[in-house]
Amino acid sequence: MVIVKRWLAWPLWVRVLGALLLGILLGLTAPGFVGGIAFIGDLFMRLIRMLVVPVVLISIASGVAAMADPRRLGAVGARTLGLFALTTICAVSLGMAIGLVLHPGMGAQLGRLPPHALGPTPSLGEQLLAIVPTNILAALAQGDMLAIIFFSVLLGLATMTAGRQGRAMAHGLRSANAVLFQMVRLVMEVTPFGVLALIGNAVAKFGVAVFANMGWLAAGVVLGVVAQMLLIHAPLVATLGRMSPARFFRAIPEALLVAFSTASSAATLPAALKVAREGLGVDPAVASTVLPIGASIGKDGTALYVGLLSMFALQALGITPDLPMLAIVLLTGVLAAFGTAPIPAASLFMLSAVMSAVGVSPERCALVVGFVLPFDRLLDMTRTVASASANLAVTTAVARSQ
Repeated sequence: MVIVKRWLAWPLWVRVLGALLLGILLGLTAPGFVGGIAFIGDLFMRLIRMLVVPVVLISIASGVAAMADPRRLGAVGARTLGLFALTTICAVSLGMAIGLVLHPGMGAQLGRLPPHALGPTPSLGEQLLAIVPTNILAALAQGDMLAIIFFSVLLGLATMTAGRQGRAMAHGLRSANAVLFQMVRLVMEVTPFGVLALIGNAVAKFGVAVFANMGWLAAGVVLGVVAQMLLIHAPLVATLGRMSPARFFRAIPEALLVAFSTASSAATLPAALKVAREGLGVDPAVASTVLPIGASIGKDGTALYVGLLSMFALQALGITPDLPMLAIVLLTGVLAAFGTAPIPAASLFMLSAVMSAVGVSPERCALVVGFVLPFDRLLDMTRTVASASANLAVTTAVARSQ
């Protein structure tokens, strides 16, 4: 019991950081050992994913119902979408600019690698239609986040506008939200062990030397993530959020570490909700509304990577982009980022949507995917940090503007 008390006395983010460093060390020195504990990482991911759908459904519905005033809901929704659109545009532009400066694709020998098959890219109309579920139970079972968010908003809006008859439902949603949040707190205690297993196996499988092979692309991702957080998120928090960026970044490492270890915006949602409410002091109603939406559409890391990887692909294929081509990449990159599923490696396959818009054939795009795919896990882990930071920055800005 003494050991347990001492363990719990450390802040969670400190325990997670220690587990991350230990995982790197074990991955380099004892790959057989970390292979034996790989199931712990899988268990942690299953626990996180178990919570994602109920947290999204209940937290959004509860948050919308708690607004009480439909005009406030409209203001929150407009600010949320506007700020996420702004950060996404900035992220794609930043990724493209870094790609044009670093030239990470120059000299890539794509012709020596077999192409990797890509699935069909849904059209914009198909993505918009998919937001409205024909069967909410099927959407819940499949984890269709946009459909779940749409239904949750309708449920919360109906509860809010039902007046006296909706009070019991509103109370039930608040109660369910409180219980789910307590489940999140319990599951978060497993985070250090999950991070240890996940990071250890990632390093054991790919090795640190992987960045020597993908050095310029990796450097561009890291540089872009840091620049996005310092040049976009920090001013957003300072101006609209009226909070010191130093305080903001001190409060969010727990969520950022979970984002890095899981490489999933959806899996980071429970930790982000905890950080927003306890670390940043955000109104629970606002946090429960904005963060789940951000987990679906607030993907600065994806947007940054799509912009950077598009420049990488064009350079590797020997294509020199002109201004109209760059404008098309920017527009389609923003739309692709909004439509990407909040799961690991999903953004890599959205490259085909951007490349097809500028006339690159699917076969040539598949060569790029086949070149990057073996190394994408570590890059995905890095860029997910920017998405988690964006979601918390926008949530803070929206909360303070209310």
